[in-house]
Amino acid sequence: MAAGLFYVYTEAGSVDEAEFHDWYDHEHGPARLTVPGFGRALRYQALDGAKPPWLALYELDSPDVLDSPEYKAVVANASDRDRAVMAGLAALDRRVYEQVSDDGSPVERPAPVILAVALSVPEGSEDDLAAWYAEEHIPMLLHVPGWRRIRRFRLVRGMDGPVPDFLSVHELAGPEVLEDPGYRAAISTPWRDRVVASALRRERRVFGLRNVIGS
Repeated sequence: MAAGLFYVYTEAGSVDEAEFHDWYDHEHGPARLTVPGFGRALRYQALDGAKPPWLALYELDSPDVLDSPEYKAVVANASDRDRAVMAGLAALDRRVYEQVSDDGSPVERPAPVILAVALSVPEGSEDDLAAWYAEEHIPMLLHVPGWRRIRRFRLVRGMDGPVPDFLSVHELAGPEVLEDPGYRAAISTPWRDRVVASALRRERRVFGLRNVIGS
């Protein structure tokens, strides 16, 4: 079974911001890290001004971890505070992904900045999407200074509504990487234009690291 990713957008809403972060960093997130199969968990904040403003990435041994009795027990035994904060959130968008590729140079330290691009393509276009990434887009991006790693994922399920079928998580040394001419070249090719023009649903978000949960 391939590695998994639990990808979670949140927005505090009616919950006090300080309370929201204390809850996430010291109760909600750490509780999930007690579940076998959960690995590193990172929290990011939006750098692009878009909403939702908060993103949590939980690395999983496999997507099946979220179907385990241990995870279901954590959810079922949520505290009163956990239930109250969850009910007050303005946005909660949880997605479960299966990893399909991993390119670049993983480093032990979390990426300071991530570019997250999610999209769906028309039926029958999945092979073209995969070929574009493997043969053109990923090689071009990994030549950009500061572009560290690219992981691609396929959606297993969206827990809170329809979401794009594919996700790429790009790990960057800093936001300035997105201004490099090599990046501009990578997003200006005919193949890239064709893929994006045909996308049925597309999201592009930029986030900066807030903290590592549980550290």
